[in-house]
Amino acid sequence: MRRQMIRLVGITFLVRNVEGFVSKSVCLRAGMRSRSSSNLCSTLDEELSQWATDSDFGTVVSSKPMGSSGWASFRRVEVSDPNAPDFFVKSSSRSSAEMFEGEALGLQAMFECSKGEDGLRIPQVFKYGDLTNGGGSFLVMEYLSLAGRSDDGALGRAVARMHLAEPTEAAGNPRGVFGFPVDNTIGGTPQPNDWTTGGGTEDWVAFFRDKRIGHQLKLAGDSYCSKLWDDKIAPRLGALFEGIDVQPSLLHGDLWSGNIGSADGKPTIYDPATYWGHHEAEWGMSWCASFGRGFWDGYRSMIPEDEGFQDRKPLYDAYHQLNHYNLFGGGYIGSARGDLETLRRSLDAIGA
Repeated sequence: MRRQMIRLVGITFLVRNVEGFVSKSVCLRAGMRSRSSSNLCSTLDEELSQWATDSDFGTVVSSKPMGSSGWASFRRVEVSDPNAPDFFVKSSSRSSAEMFEGEALGLQAMFECSKGEDGLRIPQVFKYGDLTNGGGSFLVMEYLSLAGRSDDGALGRAVARMHLAEPTEAAGNPRGVFGFPVDNTIGGTPQPNDWTTGGGTEDWVAFFRDKRIGHQLKLAGDSYCSKLWDDKIAPRLGALFEGIDVQPSLLHGDLWSGNIGSADGKPTIYDPATYWGHHEAEWGMSWCASFGRGFWDGYRSMIPEDEGFQDRKPLYDAYHQLNHYNLFGGGYIGSARGDLETLRRSLDAIGA
């Protein structure tokens, strides 16, 4: 519950009214807008008007605020071109590199890897960048009318299709390796994504060891977990991957129930922490995703479970438990310790 409450800050979420599900945004700031915020909106309107004209979408006919968070504002924009979609616009007084570049590139990659009738419904990104006057940044994407989670079997198959998509230049990974073009965030935690030199199992083990667990442990500062990892797990980590061929899959990166819905009758996932990694790493948040038999039947019909998955799963869970501890504190460090201890016992059992 705590995660769900925290995640309401700055995301679009679903509420029910008499007409069904509609998209709403949480506004955590009451009262009059500040002068700087008003100036930003005025400049943003001018920027959007110029963008619509330059993109042959005609003129902006409606720009309706949809609330704000502690770090961004949201609006729905309609243009005069009858063939154009409505647009969902995020804006901030901070730079695009800080706020929107990682999200935009993640959505673009997910869009590219989800094309086809049975793919995920991912909003198309049209533009992102800094305001011309340097006073902030914005992100323009396709507006989706979100509804609740529906067919879990279809969701499982659609996620599998994204995981099976080939790494390409259009998807942001022309060399077929692990990582992502830019660093991004997992919740509010920085997530380093430096590309690996190769795209095989050893490269993945090193990436997850250093850029995921090692990174989170440095932030956590828990001596017990760090010593257990450094002495008993990290030197033997490769033994958990013997006999499997890890290839780069595009991952949502933070797949829990609050980031899953449907739009236009198709499953959709949003608010990503995208990178290219082992497809099993997607399930590190499954303890908070309510994936039932229908979902797994759909997913496993396309990507069967590899031998040793149950031994590796605590590794991927530990990343998110550590991240939750770094975000929220509390008992998550106990869960992370439990995952790491399970990994140590598994490694001991296989004689690594």
